[in-house]
Amino acid sequence: MNELTNSHGSGSRGSGNHEVADQSDAKARDWRKSMSDHVAYALLVYTGLQIFMTVKALGEGTSSLLPYVALVILVAAIIPACRWFERRWTGMSDEEAADEAHAGAFRRDTVMLWVLAIGLPLALTGLCKAIFAVI
Repeated sequence: MNELTNSHGSGSRGSGNHEVADQSDAKARDWRKSMSDHVAYALLVYTGLQIFMTVKALGEGTSSLLPYVALVILVAAIIPACRWFERRWTGMSDEEAADEAHAGAFRRDTVMLWVLAIGLPLALTGLCKAIFAVI
């Protein structure tokens, strides 16, 4: 009876340890997926800012097609830059994708991505307003 209890007890402890190991593996960050998520959200934010700022420019009296053309060009131009960020991370092996040594590079790339996604629409709107003020 004691053997039965010990084997059952160790069996449940062993599977419990195995479950804990599985949970810690599941919690390991996959840099590839994380960068892909950041790129997708950054594209949405960038496009939303561009649309909002273009609509605002249209509301200020600019009635030409220039804001629409600029919107299409600017959204199309950012896609290769975002793909570059993503491509750097998608080529990783499974081991590299879970390696915490990449945390610094990941942080650097996400900061650069978000500076572009938020800063570029603001900078371009400022430049356009400055040009329209001179004209």
